[in-house]
Amino acid sequence: MIDAAKIPSAENKPGILFLIPTHVTAATIQNTQLVLPAQVIATAVGLTHYIAENAKTARVFLKAIGVTRPLAEISIVELDKHTRQPQQSDYSSLLAPLLAGSDVGLVSEAGAPAVADPGALVVAAAHRVGIPVKPLVGPSSLLLALMASGLSGQSFVFHGYLPQDKADRARRIVHIERESKRQQQTQMFIETPYRNQALLADLLTTLSPATQLCVATDLTGAMESVRTKSVADWRSSNTSLDKLPTIFLLLG
Repeated sequence: MIDAAKIPSAENKPGILFLIPTHVTAATIQNTQLVLPAQVIATAVGLTHYIAENAKTARVFLKAIGVTRPLAEISIVELDKHTRQPQQSDYSSLLAPLLAGSDVGLVSEAGAPAVADPGALVVAAAHRVGIPVKPLVGPSSLLLALMASGLSGQSFVFHGYLPQDKADRARRIVHIERESKRQQQTQMFIETPYRNQALLADLLTTLSPATQLCVATDLTGAMESVRTKSVADWRSSNTSLDKLPTIFLLLG
């Protein structure tokens, strides 16, 4: 448990947990300085403590935004397999710099931290002990996809990943489509890039021909593509997703 004596008081002002969107991975850098506002970059450059899903990716991000101090002087604590499980961690090591008064940046592998991301556990822990949380402006592939899809932005739901088992996934797709029709609600989900093609094939096999399907790929990247059309039209086209990050949206 976090020591109650370390919970911030009026005399012991905590640092701020900054939620910093990114658009880099360990393998690629795509227009980082173009999609992040200058004020966000200035904040990120000035931090000396980070919490990251992957330290290597975080270092790529810091280099991309122009950090000049030696990276060895920047503390990067990883959200490892233990700290991702609330019952196995009290987050003391992650929150320690914040409780001591230092600002900390939270970054995801790509996109907005704490959205479809284990960083949400850290944010929840910060709220529990009174640490202020400040989200910064930057890319969120989910909202960008919804904006560009032409589907309902009034009512929508994000499901994360669908089941990997083919039969379970088919049943889930049928359920999602039924709910979309019933509520006129946009349904959103993602998949690991190398499984995108298989998921698209299952969607086209399972969904009704009239259902509207949007495939939003590599948003803000060099290969960006957002296409919305009926399942019937998708079936008549030859589509390759090229193992790129993709958001799938449908409206029955």
